[in-house]
Formats: sequence, C-alpha cells, structure tokens
Amino acid sequence: MYTTLVSAEQLQQLQAAKSRLMVFDCSFDLMKPEAGAQQYAAAHIPGAVYANLDTDLSAKHGVPGAQGDVVVAQEDGVPASGGRHPLPSREKFATWLSGVGFSNDMQAVVYDRNGANFCGRLWWMLKWMGHDAVAVLDGGLQAWQAAGGEVTDREEPAHFQSNFVPGEPLARLATTDAVVRRLGQPDQNLIDARAPARYRGEVEPLDPIAGHIPGALNRPFAENLGPDGKFKPASQLRAEFEALLAGRDPATVVHQCGSGVSAVPNLLAMQIAGLGTTALYAGSWSEWSNTPGLPTRQGAEP
Repeated sequence: MYTTLVSAEQLQQLQAAKSRLMVFDCSFDLMKPEAGAQQYAAAHIPGAVYANLDTDLSAKHGVPGAQGDVVVAQEDGVPASGGRHPLPSREKFATWLSGVGFSNDMQAVVYDRNGANFCGRLWWMLKWMGHDAVAVLDGGLQAWQAAGGEVTDREEPAHFQSNFVPGEPLARLATTDAVVRRLGQPDQNLIDARAPARYRGEVEPLDPIAGHIPGALNRPFAENLGPDGKFKPASQLRAEFEALLAGRDPATVVHQCGSGVSAVPNLLAMQIAGLGTTALYAGSWSEWSNTPGLPTRQGAEP
C-alpha cells in the first residue's frame, strides 16, 4: 500500500502485478479550465480516469454574490467548505467515486502535469474519505514518460458502478469558524502556499481582495519540489519546514492557499517529512476574504 508518493517504476510494477488499482489524471489550468481535459484526451496513462477539479472534485460554484463572494449551489447537499473550489459533501464525493468504479479495496494513484498542484486535491479528499491507499505519482506525467511509461490518446471505456463506502476521516478539515477562534493563538499556525507576491497582496489575479490571513507564514507550494519535478528528500523537507516554523509545534499547522488546492503539496510534504498529519483550511483565502468582518493583512509578516 502506497500512502504518500509512488514512483513511476513502482506504478509500473503495480500494473505488471495486476494489482487492484485505479489511476486518476487530475491535470487542470485555473486560467483555462477546459485545458486539463484536453491534455488528458491528447495523452494520459492507459486506463486513467480523468478527475476534473471544477466538476468532480468541487461542489457546484453557484453564482457571484452581492459582496463579490461565490454563493455555492446546494442542489447536491451542503458543501463541506466555501471558497472558489468548495469541497463537495462526503456523500456526493462517494457517489462520484462509485460512479467511476473506485472501491474501498483499490490502490489509488493520482497525477497531473502541474507539480502535484491539482492531483494533491484528490489525494487529500480520499484521505478525508477514510481511504489510506492513495499516493501521488512523484514527478507527475513527465516522470512517467521519462521512465518509459506508455501514454495514449484513446477514449477509455466506462467502469462498472462500485459501492465506495466512506470511512472515518484520515485528514483534518479546518473551517473558517475554527480558524477564526484560534487566530493569533499558539495552538494554530497557518502556512499560506501562494506565491509571495499574492501572499503580500501585491497582486491578486483570482480573488476580489489582495493580502493574507494575519499571522500566516508563507511557503509557496513549488518549494517542495526539486529541479526534476519530484518531491525533495524527506530530510530536506523536514529541515525546511522546521526552519519555517522556528520552534512552533508542527501539529498546530493549518495549510491554506487561494482555494484549498495548492495548499495540499505543503501538507503532503510535511507528511513525507515525518511531521505528522496537519490540517487543511479548504475555504482558504477565497472564503476568508469574502467573509464580512474578518481581518486581512498586506505585506510580509514581521
């Protein structure tokens, strides 16, 4: 069972052994939402299921509200978070997993072409559903092809319906209310995964308000990867996070970003580093900055 990372070679071995396995392609582009599905259609790992961030891994977005916020549609039940990519309810997500034929006895392998930015979302959501056997393909599709892995442009056949049963969550979800209650307290330390310019409020291409949650530390998610596009060694990741936390307890960390997606590589990196299971604030800046009365900050933290 692989629970954090799996190499291209290890995935090839799983395939050769005909293991109970499902591979998911999570490629996406925030600025061009249709691009991921197009990339998947052009080249994907044979047998892979496409998981669309907007339609499969998020609740329906609804319509813009009076304050510029996103009013989440609730036809499929109350979403588990707010923000630009609201988490669907666990029941809704279980229905999707069953619909693509994924079952509780399978190993899941997730990948993208984007530095684990988008496939991390599915990795975390499966943990949230109580499914531990899920791993990110280290280095993504690029590493797969570099290792001689086959890709195809064929249309994949539909899978038989399964009956995925949610279990006790293995991931910690932080709500806006919980983050607000602990803001500035030693038992909560926020890590913001956005690019430094967005964190400091110098630019904001996606959300109406620029800045960051007061007190949040900044670690752009791409810093977890080496020049080869794979996660850095566990010892190096541990040293970097310990330097960032500067004595703060890793167990108090809550990860966030713009909409709860690019924060996951930081969360995964801490787990690879042996620093435990940390929490995700899925609503992140897009929910925080659109909630009336909550403080925001620009510039770097002192």
